[in-house]
Amino acid sequence: MVHVVLDAMGGDNAPEEIVKGAVDALASSDSITVTLCGRRADIEKALEGLDYPKDRLLIENADDVITTEEAPVMAIRRKKDSSIVKGLTLVKEKKADAFVSAGSSGAILVGGQLIVGRIKGVERPPLAPLVPSTTDKGVSLIIDCGANVDARSSHLVQFAKMGSIYMEHVIGVTNPRVAIVNIGAEEEKGNMLVKETFPLLKICPDINFIGSIEAREIPNGGADVIVCEAFVGNVILKMYEGVGKMMLKTIKGALMGSFTGKLGGLLIKPSLKGVMKTFDATEYGGAPLLGLNGLVVKVHGNATSKEVANAIRQCETFKQQNISQRIADKINIKDA
Repeated sequence: MVHVVLDAMGGDNAPEEIVKGAVDALASSDSITVTLCGRRADIEKALEGLDYPKDRLLIENADDVITTEEAPVMAIRRKKDSSIVKGLTLVKEKKADAFVSAGSSGAILVGGQLIVGRIKGVERPPLAPLVPSTTDKGVSLIIDCGANVDARSSHLVQFAKMGSIYMEHVIGVTNPRVAIVNIGAEEEKGNMLVKETFPLLKICPDINFIGSIEAREIPNGGADVIVCEAFVGNVILKMYEGVGKMMLKTIKGALMGSFTGKLGGLLIKPSLKGVMKTFDATEYGGAPLLGLNGLVVKVHGNATSKEVANAIRQCETFKQQNISQRIADKINIKDA
């Protein structure tokens, strides 16, 4: 059994969409147990009318909620009875395998490190979301996208190793191609961080490093693991989301703008659904915070039940493949 703690109070659509996502995940797999962490009365109200296995859905009462407006460090230290702190504590105490939240990104990042703790040897845990691309698996991993905006070259090398493990054992990519984000393909290009990191990645025996990648080649499947510091990664991720929404809106406008467009839309509707699914962020679950002594997954603040359910199923694969131990083994080899 995989035991996932779900922050029922985090995100714009809590607790209704979060609770529904838990119920949907339980319906899809008999090997998942979910603990909903938050205000019991609110959770029980959201569960009314839903059909779910009572023995695999538990409630951990937490009266406090950490908001996005609060200073993360202060909130984690002061709000011990919050859904984030109590949920992360369950993972720390090995009473749960994973924690999933749509709540405050800052609090989740700080709490993950302070409460769950980093794997020995891991310098910085990165956030690693999947984005659509034309690779064989249809996705690439951006690492880091929000946790370390002032990373060093040694951090990026570890990101590359952790990302490779994740893509190989969770996504199923054999010998994943690793590239560092740059403004050109030439090795001598880039800022100081890229220039320092490139030669280190080049001689790293644990990864399949293919060199630099320009942002335009990421959607085209130029690499499986995209290495960068969090400022660049977050800009890429937000641009992805914005372009995806713009494309879908433009296509819909063109199809609905005339009678012939509507007629054509009916003919291509099945194919168009597949394209829209590719750009749907909810299909890929959440972004794991890699390098911790347990799994912590951040989903979008406006996450729907679909994204929450996919994130919970993502945790199942993570545990089955023993990703945390694989990362620990890889980092320890490096340090030996």
